[in-house]
Amino acid sequence: MQTVPQSKPHCEVLDGLRGIAALMVVGFHVFEAYATSCYDQILNHAYLAVDFFFMLSGFVIGYAYDERMKTMTFWGFMKLRIFRLQPMVIFGTLLGASLFYLGASAVFPAIAGTPLWKLLLFTLLGMLIIPTPKSVDIRGNWPEMYNLDGPVWSLAWEYVANVLYALFVHRFTRSALAVLVAFSACLTLHLTLSQGDVCGGWTLDGRHAYIGVTRLLFPFFGGLLLYRMNRLIRVRNAFPLLTVVLVILLVVPRVGDAQSNVLNGIYEAAVILLVFPLIILAGAGGKPESGFQSRLCRFLGDISYPVYLINYPICYIQTGWVSDMRVSDPGFGLSQAGFVPFLVFVSVLALSIAATFLYDKPVRAWLRGKMKGNTTGKAR
Repeated sequence: MQTVPQSKPHCEVLDGLRGIAALMVVGFHVFEAYATSCYDQILNHAYLAVDFFFMLSGFVIGYAYDERMKTMTFWGFMKLRIFRLQPMVIFGTLLGASLFYLGASAVFPAIAGTPLWKLLLFTLLGMLIIPTPKSVDIRGNWPEMYNLDGPVWSLAWEYVANVLYALFVHRFTRSALAVLVAFSACLTLHLTLSQGDVCGGWTLDGRHAYIGVTRLLFPFFGGLLLYRMNRLIRVRNAFPLLTVVLVILLVVPRVGDAQSNVLNGIYEAAVILLVFPLIILAGAGGKPESGFQSRLCRFLGDISYPVYLINYPICYIQTGWVSDMRVSDPGFGLSQAGFVPFLVFVSVLALSIAATFLYDKPVRAWLRGKMKGNTTGKAR
Protein backbone atom coordinates (compact mmCIF):
# COMPACT_ATOMS: atom_id res chain seq x y z
CA MET A 1 0.00 0.00 0.00
CA GLN A 2 1.07 3.61 -0.54
CA THR A 3 -0.30 6.98 0.39
CA VAL A 4 -1.78 9.35 -2.13
CA PRO A 5 1.04 11.70 -3.21
CA GLN A 6 0.78 15.37 -2.25
CA SER A 7 1.22 16.46 -5.85
CA LYS A 8 -1.61 15.27 -8.07
CA PRO A 9 -0.48 13.80 -11.36
CA HIS A 10 -3.07 12.63 -13.85
CA CYS A 11 -4.52 9.18 -13.03
CA GLU A 12 -3.72 7.75 -16.45
CA VAL A 13 -4.59 4.13 -15.64
CA LEU A 14 -8.02 5.17 -14.40
CA ASP A 15 -8.50 7.14 -17.62
CA GLY A 16 -7.68 4.04 -19.63
CA LEU A 17 -10.04 1.86 -17.61
CA ARG A 18 -12.84 4.38 -18.09
CA GLY A 19 -12.31 4.09 -21.84
CA ILE A 20 -12.34 0.29 -21.73
CA ALA A 21 -15.59 0.34 -19.74
CA ALA A 22 -17.16 2.78 -22.24
CA LEU A 23 -16.27 0.50 -25.16
CA MET A 24 -17.82 -2.42 -23.29
CA VAL A 25 -21.03 -0.41 -22.99
CA VAL A 26 -21.02 0.08 -26.76
CA GLY A 27 -20.60 -3.65 -27.26
CA PHE A 28 -23.45 -4.34 -24.86
CA HIS A 29 -25.79 -1.97 -26.72
CA VAL A 30 -24.75 -3.32 -30.13
CA PHE A 31 -25.44 -6.94 -29.15
CA GLU A 32 -28.54 -6.06 -27.11
CA ALA A 33 -30.57 -5.71 -30.30
CA TYR A 34 -30.05 -9.41 -31.10
CA ALA A 35 -30.71 -10.84 -27.64
CA THR A 36 -34.03 -12.47 -26.84
CA SER A 37 -33.51 -12.34 -23.07
CA CYS A 38 -30.85 -11.51 -20.49
CA TYR A 39 -29.66 -15.11 -20.72
CA ASP A 40 -28.41 -14.88 -24.29
CA GLN A 41 -27.16 -11.29 -24.03
CA ILE A 42 -23.50 -11.05 -25.06
CA LEU A 43 -21.36 -8.97 -22.65
CA ASN A 44 -24.17 -9.57 -20.19
CA HIS A 45 -22.91 -7.56 -17.21
CA ALA A 46 -21.50 -4.63 -19.19
CA TYR A 47 -24.27 -2.43 -17.75
CA LEU A 48 -22.27 -2.51 -14.50
CA ALA A 49 -19.89 -0.14 -16.28
CA VAL A 50 -22.30 2.63 -15.23
CA ASP A 51 -21.74 1.77 -11.55
CA PHE A 52 -18.00 1.71 -12.26
CA PHE A 53 -18.25 5.17 -13.85
CA PHE A 54 -20.02 6.50 -10.75
CA MET A 55 -17.26 5.15 -8.50
CA LEU A 56 -14.56 6.57 -10.73
CA SER A 57 -16.34 9.91 -10.69
CA GLY A 58 -16.57 9.98 -6.90
CA PHE A 59 -12.86 9.22 -6.57
CA VAL A 60 -11.87 11.82 -9.17
CA ILE A 61 -14.17 14.50 -7.69
CA GLY A 62 -12.48 14.05 -4.32
CA TYR A 63 -9.06 13.99 -5.96
CA ALA A 64 -9.71 17.18 -7.93
CA TYR A 65 -11.96 19.23 -5.64
CA ASP A 66 -11.75 18.25 -1.96
CA GLU A 67 -9.02 20.83 -1.23
CA ARG A 68 -10.43 23.41 -3.63
CA MET A 69 -13.87 23.30 -2.03
CA LYS A 70 -12.40 25.11 1.00
CA THR A 71 -12.43 28.29 -1.09
CA MET A 72 -14.76 27.45 -4.00
CA THR A 73 -18.43 28.41 -3.97
CA PHE A 74 -21.25 26.03 -4.83
CA TRP A 75 -21.89 27.82 -8.10
CA GLY A 76 -18.22 27.93 -8.93
CA PHE A 77 -18.05 24.16 -8.57
CA MET A 78 -21.26 23.52 -10.49
CA LYS A 79 -20.14 25.79 -13.32
CA LEU A 80 -17.01 23.68 -13.76
CA ARG A 81 -19.05 20.49 -13.75
CA ILE A 82 -21.51 21.89 -16.29
CA PHE A 83 -18.60 22.89 -18.53
CA ARG A 84 -17.28 19.33 -18.27
CA LEU A 85 -20.51 17.39 -18.72
CA GLN A 86 -22.94 19.49 -20.70
CA PRO A 87 -21.26 19.92 -24.12
CA MET A 88 -21.48 16.20 -24.89
CA VAL A 89 -25.01 15.97 -23.50
CA ILE A 90 -25.99 18.63 -26.04
CA PHE A 91 -24.08 16.85 -28.81
CA GLY A 92 -25.60 13.45 -28.01
CA THR A 93 -29.11 14.89 -27.84
CA LEU A 94 -28.73 16.69 -31.18
CA LEU A 95 -27.33 13.51 -32.73
CA GLY A 96 -30.30 11.56 -31.40
CA ALA A 97 -32.69 14.15 -32.82
CA SER A 98 -31.01 14.12 -36.24
CA LEU A 99 -31.26 10.31 -36.44
CA PHE A 100 -34.65 10.01 -34.74
CA TYR A 101 -36.87 9.35 -37.75
CA LEU A 102 -34.40 6.76 -39.11
CA GLY A 103 -35.37 4.54 -36.18
CA ALA A 104 -39.03 4.21 -37.19
CA SER A 105 -39.76 0.48 -36.93
CA ALA A 106 -41.85 -2.22 -35.33
CA VAL A 107 -40.12 -1.80 -31.99
CA PHE A 108 -40.48 2.00 -32.07
CA PRO A 109 -44.07 2.42 -33.36
CA ALA A 110 -44.53 6.00 -32.14
CA ILE A 111 -41.65 7.51 -34.13
CA ALA A 112 -43.47 7.76 -37.46
CA GLY A 113 -46.35 9.65 -35.87
CA THR A 114 -44.21 12.09 -33.88
CA PRO A 115 -44.58 15.63 -35.30
CA LEU A 116 -41.52 17.81 -35.81
CA TRP A 117 -42.58 20.31 -33.14
CA LYS A 118 -42.66 17.54 -30.55
CA LEU A 119 -39.24 16.29 -31.59
CA LEU A 120 -37.87 19.83 -31.26
CA LEU A 121 -39.42 20.14 -27.80
CA PHE A 122 -37.84 16.87 -26.67
CA THR A 123 -34.54 18.04 -28.14
CA LEU A 124 -34.63 21.19 -26.02
CA LEU A 125 -35.61 19.25 -22.90
CA GLY A 126 -32.85 16.71 -23.53
CA MET A 127 -30.18 19.38 -23.97
CA LEU A 128 -31.26 20.89 -20.64
CA ILE A 129 -31.38 17.43 -18.98
CA ILE A 130 -35.05 17.86 -18.11
CA PRO A 131 -36.53 14.34 -17.82
CA THR A 132 -39.81 13.38 -19.42
CA PRO A 133 -42.36 10.88 -18.03
CA LYS A 134 -43.05 7.59 -19.77
CA SER A 135 -46.58 8.78 -20.56
CA VAL A 136 -45.13 10.99 -23.32
CA ASP A 137 -42.72 8.41 -24.78
CA ILE A 138 -42.09 9.47 -28.39
CA ARG A 139 -40.60 6.12 -29.46
CA GLY A 140 -43.24 3.77 -28.20
CA ASN A 141 -42.51 0.77 -25.96
CA TRP A 142 -39.30 2.48 -24.82
CA PRO A 143 -40.01 4.49 -21.65
CA GLU A 144 -36.78 6.43 -21.11
CA MET A 145 -36.39 9.78 -19.38
CA TYR A 146 -34.34 10.93 -22.37
CA ASN A 147 -35.86 9.54 -25.55
CA LEU A 148 -33.22 10.94 -27.89
CA ASP A 149 -30.15 9.66 -26.02
CA GLY A 150 -30.98 7.10 -23.37
CA PRO A 151 -27.62 7.09 -21.49
CA VAL A 152 -28.16 10.72 -20.43
CA TRP A 153 -30.12 9.23 -17.51
CA SER A 154 -26.86 8.46 -15.72
CA LEU A 155 -25.63 12.02 -16.29
CA ALA A 156 -28.78 13.31 -14.59
CA TRP A 157 -27.90 11.20 -11.55
CA GLU A 158 -24.28 12.38 -11.80
CA TYR A 159 -25.53 15.95 -11.45
CA VAL A 160 -27.53 14.92 -8.37
CA ALA A 161 -24.34 13.53 -6.80
CA ASN A 162 -22.42 16.68 -7.71
CA VAL A 163 -25.05 18.88 -6.06
CA LEU A 164 -25.04 16.74 -2.90
CA TYR A 165 -21.24 16.86 -2.79
CA ALA A 166 -21.05 20.62 -3.26
CA LEU A 167 -23.81 21.45 -0.79
CA PHE A 168 -23.12 18.97 2.00
CA VAL A 169 -20.86 15.99 1.53
CA HIS A 170 -17.60 17.84 0.91
CA ARG A 171 -17.90 18.99 4.54
CA PHE A 172 -18.38 15.46 5.90
CA THR A 173 -15.66 14.03 8.08
CA ARG A 174 -14.29 10.70 6.95
CA SER A 175 -16.33 8.98 9.67
CA ALA A 176 -19.56 10.66 8.58
CA LEU A 177 -18.83 9.77 4.97
CA ALA A 178 -18.19 6.15 6.01
CA VAL A 179 -21.64 6.04 7.67
CA LEU A 180 -23.24 7.31 4.43
CA VAL A 181 -21.34 4.73 2.40
CA ALA A 182 -22.29 1.90 4.79
CA PHE A 183 -25.96 2.88 4.54
CA SER A 184 -25.63 3.04 0.74
CA ALA A 185 -24.07 -0.43 0.72
CA CYS A 186 -27.18 -1.73 2.52
CA LEU A 187 -29.34 -0.22 -0.22
CA THR A 188 -27.18 -1.92 -2.84
CA LEU A 189 -27.56 -5.27 -1.11
CA HIS A 190 -31.31 -4.82 -0.83
CA LEU A 191 -31.62 -3.99 -4.53
CA THR A 192 -29.39 -6.75 -5.82
CA LEU A 193 -30.81 -9.48 -3.59
CA SER A 194 -34.47 -8.50 -4.13
CA GLN A 195 -34.33 -7.71 -7.84
CA GLY A 196 -31.43 -9.94 -8.84
CA ASP A 197 -29.57 -7.12 -10.61
CA VAL A 198 -29.15 -3.36 -10.61
CA CYS A 199 -30.82 -2.76 -13.98
CA GLY A 200 -32.85 0.43 -13.98
CA GLY A 201 -32.70 4.12 -13.25
CA TRP A 202 -33.58 5.41 -16.72
CA THR A 203 -37.36 5.84 -16.39
CA LEU A 204 -39.17 8.61 -14.55
CA ASP A 205 -41.15 6.63 -11.98
CA GLY A 206 -40.84 5.56 -8.36
CA ARG A 207 -39.24 2.18 -8.93
CA HIS A 208 -36.57 3.50 -11.26
CA ALA A 209 -35.95 6.47 -8.96
CA TYR A 210 -35.13 4.04 -6.15
CA ILE A 211 -32.84 2.05 -8.45
CA GLY A 212 -31.15 5.20 -9.72
CA VAL A 213 -30.53 6.56 -6.23
CA THR A 214 -29.21 3.19 -5.08
CA ARG A 215 -26.91 2.79 -8.09
CA LEU A 216 -25.56 6.30 -7.49
CA LEU A 217 -25.00 6.52 -3.75
CA PHE A 218 -22.62 3.68 -2.95
CA PRO A 219 -20.40 3.92 -6.03
CA PHE A 220 -20.10 7.72 -6.06
CA PHE A 221 -19.62 8.34 -2.36
CA GLY A 222 -17.74 5.06 -1.99
CA GLY A 223 -15.31 6.41 -4.60
CA LEU A 224 -15.01 9.63 -2.62
CA LEU A 225 -14.30 7.63 0.55
CA LEU A 226 -11.64 5.63 -1.28
CA TYR A 227 -9.87 8.88 -2.09
CA ARG A 228 -10.11 10.12 1.48
CA MET A 229 -8.75 6.85 2.86
CA ASN A 230 -5.44 8.04 1.42
CA ARG A 231 -4.33 4.52 0.52
CA LEU A 232 -3.59 3.15 -2.92
CA ILE A 233 -2.65 -0.33 -4.10
CA ARG A 234 0.56 -0.54 -6.09
CA VAL A 235 0.70 -3.29 -8.75
CA ARG A 236 2.95 -3.80 -11.73
CA ASN A 237 1.46 -3.64 -15.21
CA ALA A 238 -1.66 -2.14 -13.66
CA PHE A 239 -3.37 -1.12 -16.89
CA PRO A 240 -3.27 -4.46 -18.77
CA LEU A 241 -3.93 -6.45 -15.59
CA LEU A 242 -6.89 -4.35 -14.49
CA THR A 243 -8.24 -4.24 -18.04
CA VAL A 244 -8.40 -8.03 -18.10
CA VAL A 245 -10.10 -8.11 -14.69
CA LEU A 246 -12.63 -5.44 -15.66
CA VAL A 247 -13.48 -7.06 -18.99
CA ILE A 248 -13.97 -10.47 -17.35
CA LEU A 249 -16.32 -8.95 -14.76
CA LEU A 250 -18.41 -7.30 -17.46
CA VAL A 251 -18.66 -10.28 -19.84
CA VAL A 252 -19.69 -12.88 -17.24
CA PRO A 253 -23.06 -14.36 -18.32
CA ARG A 254 -26.05 -13.91 -16.07
CA VAL A 255 -25.62 -16.13 -13.02
CA GLY A 256 -28.32 -18.63 -12.11
CA ASP A 257 -31.61 -19.14 -13.96
CA ALA A 258 -35.00 -17.53 -14.40
CA GLN A 259 -36.37 -19.26 -11.30
CA SER A 260 -33.83 -17.65 -8.98
CA ASN A 261 -32.19 -14.25 -9.32
CA VAL A 262 -30.40 -14.39 -5.97
CA LEU A 263 -27.13 -15.77 -7.34
CA ASN A 264 -26.92 -13.05 -9.95
CA GLY A 265 -27.71 -10.47 -7.28
CA ILE A 266 -24.90 -11.81 -5.11
CA TYR A 267 -22.52 -11.59 -8.05
CA GLU A 268 -23.40 -7.98 -8.83
CA ALA A 269 -23.26 -6.97 -5.17
CA ALA A 270 -19.79 -8.49 -4.85
CA VAL A 271 -18.57 -6.71 -7.97
CA ILE A 272 -19.90 -3.30 -6.92
CA LEU A 273 -19.16 -3.47 -3.19
CA LEU A 274 -15.85 -5.34 -3.21
CA VAL A 275 -14.13 -5.66 -6.58
CA PHE A 276 -14.73 -2.22 -8.10
CA PRO A 277 -13.17 -0.46 -5.06
CA LEU A 278 -10.06 -2.63 -5.39
CA ILE A 279 -9.82 -1.83 -9.11
CA ILE A 280 -10.08 1.91 -8.36
CA LEU A 281 -7.38 1.76 -5.69
CA ALA A 282 -5.08 -0.32 -7.89
CA GLY A 283 -5.75 1.89 -10.92
CA ALA A 284 -5.02 5.07 -8.97
CA GLY A 285 -1.87 3.49 -7.54
CA GLY A 286 -0.62 2.16 -10.87
CA LYS A 287 1.25 3.85 -13.68
CA PRO A 288 1.59 3.07 -17.38
CA GLU A 289 4.65 0.90 -17.94
CA SER A 290 5.56 2.45 -21.29
CA GLY A 291 5.05 5.49 -23.44
CA PHE A 292 2.61 3.51 -25.57
CA GLN A 293 0.52 2.56 -22.53
CA SER A 294 0.51 6.18 -21.40
CA ARG A 295 -0.68 7.44 -24.78
CA LEU A 296 -3.28 4.67 -25.02
CA CYS A 297 -4.66 5.44 -21.56
CA ARG A 298 -4.93 9.14 -22.34
CA PHE A 299 -6.60 8.43 -25.68
CA LEU A 300 -9.11 6.03 -24.13
CA GLY A 301 -9.82 8.52 -21.37
CA ASP A 302 -10.36 11.32 -23.89
CA ILE A 303 -12.89 9.39 -25.97
CA SER A 304 -14.65 7.58 -23.12
CA TYR A 305 -17.29 10.21 -22.42
CA PRO A 306 -18.14 10.90 -26.09
CA VAL A 307 -18.28 7.15 -26.74
CA TYR A 308 -20.78 6.73 -23.94
CA LEU A 309 -23.09 9.51 -25.12
CA ILE A 310 -22.81 8.93 -28.87
CA ASN A 311 -23.37 5.18 -29.07
CA TYR A 312 -27.06 4.86 -28.29
CA PRO A 313 -28.49 7.23 -30.93
CA ILE A 314 -26.73 5.04 -33.52
CA CYS A 315 -27.74 1.79 -31.80
CA TYR A 316 -31.41 2.85 -31.88
CA ILE A 317 -31.29 2.53 -35.68
CA GLN A 318 -29.82 -0.97 -35.51
CA THR A 319 -32.41 -2.00 -32.92
CA GLY A 320 -35.20 -0.84 -35.22
CA TRP A 321 -33.68 -2.64 -38.19
CA VAL A 322 -33.41 -5.91 -36.27
CA SER A 323 -37.02 -5.65 -35.11
CA ASP A 324 -38.21 -5.14 -38.68
CA MET A 325 -36.16 -8.10 -39.90
CA ARG A 326 -37.82 -10.27 -37.25
CA VAL A 327 -41.25 -9.36 -38.54
CA SER A 328 -40.57 -11.43 -41.67
CA ASP A 329 -38.08 -13.82 -40.04
CA PRO A 330 -38.72 -14.41 -36.31
CA GLY A 331 -35.46 -16.36 -36.06
CA PHE A 332 -33.34 -13.46 -37.28
CA GLY A 333 -30.33 -13.02 -35.02
CA LEU A 334 -26.68 -12.16 -34.77
CA SER A 335 -25.56 -14.91 -37.13
CA GLN A 336 -27.75 -13.45 -39.91
CA ALA A 337 -26.68 -9.84 -39.34
CA GLY A 338 -23.39 -10.10 -41.21
CA PHE A 339 -21.09 -7.10 -40.74
CA VAL A 340 -23.81 -4.80 -39.38
CA PRO A 341 -22.78 -5.03 -35.67
CA PHE A 342 -19.15 -4.39 -36.63
CA LEU A 343 -20.12 -1.39 -38.76
CA VAL A 344 -22.22 0.03 -35.94
CA PHE A 345 -19.32 -0.31 -33.50
CA VAL A 346 -16.83 1.27 -35.92
CA SER A 347 -19.26 4.10 -36.69
CA VAL A 348 -19.66 4.87 -33.00
CA LEU A 349 -15.90 4.81 -32.47
CA ALA A 350 -15.12 6.99 -35.49
CA LEU A 351 -17.77 9.58 -34.64
CA SER A 352 -16.66 9.60 -31.00
CA ILE A 353 -13.05 10.27 -31.93
CA ALA A 354 -14.10 13.10 -34.24
CA ALA A 355 -16.43 14.57 -31.61
CA THR A 356 -13.72 14.37 -28.94
CA PHE A 357 -11.06 16.33 -30.79
CA LEU A 358 -13.19 18.56 -33.01
CA TYR A 359 -15.94 19.44 -30.56
CA ASP A 360 -15.71 18.32 -26.93
CA LYS A 361 -12.14 19.30 -26.08
CA PRO A 362 -12.21 22.64 -27.98
CA VAL A 363 -15.59 23.64 -26.52
CA ARG A 364 -14.54 22.81 -22.97
CA ALA A 365 -11.27 24.70 -23.44
CA TRP A 366 -13.20 27.72 -24.72
CA LEU A 367 -15.60 27.59 -21.76
CA ARG A 368 -12.74 27.36 -19.27
CA GLY A 369 -11.08 30.31 -20.97
CA LYS A 370 -14.27 32.37 -20.74
CA MET A 371 -14.60 31.50 -17.07
CA LYS A 372 -11.00 32.54 -16.34
CA GLY A 373 -11.51 35.72 -18.32
CA ASN A 374 -14.64 36.62 -16.32
CA THR A 375 -12.84 35.88 -13.07
CA THR A 376 -9.90 38.09 -14.06
CA GLY A 377 -12.27 40.84 -15.10
CA LYS A 378 -14.01 40.76 -11.73
CA ALA A 379 -10.66 40.80 -9.94
CA ARG A 380 -9.73 43.99 -11.77
